[in-house]
Amino acid sequence: MDVCRWQISWIVGLLLFLSNVIGDFDKRDYLKREHTLVKPYSGSGFSVPLWDFVGTTMVTNNYVRLTPDYQSRQGGIWNTMPLMVKNWELHVHFKVHGSGKNLFGDGFAVWYARDRNQLGHVFGNKDFFVGLGIFLDTYSNHNGPHNHEHPYISAMVNNGTLHYDHDRDGTHTEIAGCEAKFRNKEYDTYVAIRYQDETLKVSTDIDNEGKWKECFIVHGVKLPIGYYIGATAATGELADNHDIISMKLYELESLKKEDDTAAYHGLPSAQFFASPRDHIEDPKGGFTSGSMSGWKVFIIIIIAIIGLAVCGVVGYVVFNKDGGYNSKRFY
Repeated sequence: MDVCRWQISWIVGLLLFLSNVIGDFDKRDYLKREHTLVKPYSGSGFSVPLWDFVGTTMVTNNYVRLTPDYQSRQGGIWNTMPLMVKNWELHVHFKVHGSGKNLFGDGFAVWYARDRNQLGHVFGNKDFFVGLGIFLDTYSNHNGPHNHEHPYISAMVNNGTLHYDHDRDGTHTEIAGCEAKFRNKEYDTYVAIRYQDETLKVSTDIDNEGKWKECFIVHGVKLPIGYYIGATAATGELADNHDIISMKLYELESLKKEDDTAAYHGLPSAQFFASPRDHIEDPKGGFTSGSMSGWKVFIIIIIAIIGLAVCGVVGYVVFNKDGGYNSKRFY
């Protein structure tokens, strides 16, 4: 009898424990399907429910390609539903790849922004945006020395007044960043963006280890509710394939014991900005800088061909003069 009671008590205790764990999981990691993009993508016809596509974006059975490996392309994917939760985490499964070995670009961005479907020069989105941008930059445009290599992941919070400067790789408006070698991997690559209690944390899973690695964490970031999730990409003189495989949005609970604060409705803001690096103008036109764009390489080749041609003509003339002089001496 005592054994039966003990077994019943143990089973009841186990069920209570499991119910608490499951309840905790549901509350802290609740998948918001209206903000989630997973395979299969297509709904009726060529549309994808709750998502808009702009620019060169192409939907296939296995991925959403924002840009192909061609020059001067821009594409984007935007959720049609505004996000109305205070704390959230976005997991993005992506792939950046292409034929270029030394020259490639430009990268892609993940957005939580007020305005959507507006193509522009900030990784395929408009400049002077309002919201949060996470930039996965594959090409260094900065002439001066970096204190990091590319590819590079950085964050920018904008209230609509800040300009993203490509020549400085956005260093004067960056709030944090880290190096991340995510390009041309043969395995799956992921980035996670967590916004919880005014703290922004970005993590990556790009080493085929199946676990998150912290990229950076920034406190004092204020983002309002009601903005849109999206991803955009762009190519310029250099190119890459920029693919999105999935985007999963989870609602999180506050870590505070008593979170009775009202949802924020003001403009985005950040208390901290990373120190900008000086932009060093290259007096030789950038040809001696660490990275060269396609037109620089082309000009160098043309100059080399002209130089060889001039040398050939000069050599021919000198040879003929010497030949004439020698013939007069020996005959």
